[in-house]
Amino acid sequence: MTTVPIDLEIYEDEEALLQGLLDGDRFACACMLKRHAPRVYAVALRMMGDPDEAEEVLQETFISACKNITTFEQRSALSTWLHRIATNAALMRLRKRKGYEVSLDAPVETLDGDDVPRQIADWAYAPSSHALDSETRQILEDAVAQLPETLRTTFILREIEGYSTEETATMLDISISAAKVRLHRARLRLREILTPYFSDEFSASDPE
Repeated sequence: MTTVPIDLEIYEDEEALLQGLLDGDRFACACMLKRHAPRVYAVALRMMGDPDEAEEVLQETFISACKNITTFEQRSALSTWLHRIATNAALMRLRKRKGYEVSLDAPVETLDGDDVPRQIADWAYAPSSHALDSETRQILEDAVAQLPETLRTTFILREIEGYSTEETATMLDISISAAKVRLHRARLRLREILTPYFSDEFSASDPE
């Protein structure tokens, strides 16, 4: 049987694609997958830390999106909605894992720096101020992977994917203040994890 090539660019913009999805157009779901799968997969991979599980999250996301497109209220971008579905799917999988870290959502004493861990209180060397070579990038990615799932998810959406605090809160179905607390905790935990590497590097660069 001859395979007929499918033009996945038949929808000229996001509005046309969404209308195609709502109308049940034959190629709309395939087009949505082509346009949004790479970024959704990247988010899933960072959250899950496993390519096979990330692929399963990706499949679940687009199957769910195509089946439930009529529930999309269009109050945010289609990509934001897809990321929320993917985030929920990933979180469900993470919660089924045995021994995952306990959530750290209890209120912090302050958000002005008073709760900085003692071992990094005097560390003013910020990793973000340096260009990310391949080794440094890998160190940072490994550090992010060590965060508890609630903190990791918030950090990925806010700092890596570039969503606003409001969008991040919406995707995680939490309040804006809770998103800010989680991000604050994630940054503190990352600084704690990264201190041994970056403090040594900083000391090595100082003249004796």
